[in-house]
Amino acid sequence: MQRLLAALFTILPHHFISRVVFHLTRVEKPWFKNLLIRNYLRLFDIDMRDALEPNPFAYPSMNAFFTRALKADARPLAEGNVLVSPVDGTISQLGDIQGDQIFQAKGIDYSLERLVGDATLAQPFREGGFATIYLSPRDYHRIHMPLDGTLTDMIHIPGRLFSVAPFSVNHIGNLFARNERVVCLFDTAIGRLAVILVGAINVAAIETTWAGLVTPPPGKTVRHTRYDNNILLRRGMEMGRFNMGSTVILLTEKEAIQWLPELTAGQTVRLGQALTQNQGLLLTRQ
Repeated sequence: MQRLLAALFTILPHHFISRVVFHLTRVEKPWFKNLLIRNYLRLFDIDMRDALEPNPFAYPSMNAFFTRALKADARPLAEGNVLVSPVDGTISQLGDIQGDQIFQAKGIDYSLERLVGDATLAQPFREGGFATIYLSPRDYHRIHMPLDGTLTDMIHIPGRLFSVAPFSVNHIGNLFARNERVVCLFDTAIGRLAVILVGAINVAAIETTWAGLVTPPPGKTVRHTRYDNNILLRRGMEMGRFNMGSTVILLTEKEAIQWLPELTAGQTVRLGQALTQNQGLLLTRQ
């Protein structure tokens, strides 16, 4: 069944479907947006207790509901010198990068260089660490900083919009390096850090706090923006959001961190939860 679903998603008109969803989720007619929200609540059993606005029908559109803010104290940050989860989600995979290869699923690896979109910018992450976190439709969909960082680069890489649900990840090779994505690179106390926002079907809208809506429009050309104006984002600050669900990939330099040994594929994590051992972030780079 997973193979059949994956095969179906390879032939769907990803961008067309996603553009239709983009416009429908921004309709502000009360009867229409309330119908969408009501059915979404039933389908995905959304918990609104942590939402800043707990009344789902108070949001002006389906997209506003989907990207709803949380209460200020809903996701406390882990104490200590640790890298924290940037999102609510489920760990798809986590571990070490083997040379240039990142583990996607059993029998499937993909290229670090292709994921980042630039050989020079990918170089610091060779033999480093990676964490892939999947956001389901019921999760909170804002992305926050896992660590203090100064933004240096943002790369928008056009691509496909395969589903990033487990059935696709397990059967579609190079999925994360084929899907549209926004690569955000930072200088941090542990060296280079990448936070990569991967699009998916129905998730063609990705935005950041410094650039606004990055996609759509999708385009076919890679856009690389350099930042030299010292944009500093503190750990826990919002850095972006998905307009519908998707995946975030974290990349770190070699020996910069040590993942907590209890973290495994399939495990649920929450924004602000520690992902690394405390001593991992004491390896401050000069």
